Amino acid sequence: MHRSAPRLSRILACAAVPVMLVVAGCSSDSGDAKESGSSASPDAKKSEPTVEPAKFTTLPDACKSIAGKTIEDLVPKAKTKGGTPGKSSDTASRGGCSWNGLDDNGVKGSQYRWLDVGFTRFDSDQSLGSGADRATEEYTKQVAKTQATEGAKKVAAKPAGGLGEQATSVTYGLDKSSEDFEYATVVARTGNVVVSVTYNGAGFAGAKSPASADIHKDALKAAEEAVAAVAAGDGAEKKPSAGASSSPSAEASAKTPAKATAKTTAKATGKSSAKAVHKS
Repeated sequence: MHRSAPRLSRILACAAVPVMLVVAGCSSDSGDAKESGSSASPDAKKSEPTVEPAKFTTLPDACKSIAGKTIEDLVPKAKTKGGTPGKSSDTASRGGCSWNGLDDNGVKGSQYRWLDVGFTRFDSDQSLGSGADRATEEYTKQVAKTQATEGAKKVAAKPAGGLGEQATSVTYGLDKSSEDFEYATVVARTGNVVVSVTYNGAGFAGAKSPASADIHKDALKAAEEAVAAVAAGDGAEKKPSAGASSSPSAEASAKTPAKATAKTTAKATGKSSAKAVHKS
């Protein structure tokens, strides 16, 4: 009897061990499931970052982006003073205009000038990026393309300050129709719009070709006006005119006292006239 009791205790102890291991194993699995669920939850809640909205929603009329006086100075005897608009199937994203003219000075020769203005606008897109970033890529491409102009000689590029967020001017020479042409192209980015201005000139019938420095200076002048036109054109649609009332209710309240005063004056005049007639 005394020997059977310890033996029974040992059997019960051994039988209890697997049960504890099973319980411990279940506790471990449930903990892993909780950790797995908690780690997946933040990832599921993450959302794609939104891109900044495009700064400019419209483009100016390219043929009106350069002042008439500037066209007269840069392109004397222009064939079409109002410019020749470029063809575009989406005028909200692309626009352009060009002018050319030959100033004939008789035996002194002739001077030829050509001016071209182009605008490219980019919208912000969740998958493609912000309009400003997309415009920056286009700006870089246009500068590189200008510098790689086929047949160009004495190519020189440098930053052009004061034109939007970034701008580069490229000057070079080209031989065309047995004449030496001087070129200047200014590429600028303002917000989500890329502005490109190309100006060139040459002397015909014995006349000297214009100096590269003069062509460059005139191209910068046209570029300044084109860049300014982007902001002016877009702002004109968003801002009310200076003479417009800031609030319809304020305008109505401003008119009310004047009307009331006029009516009161009329009544007072009528009463005084009636009294005068009665007395007479």
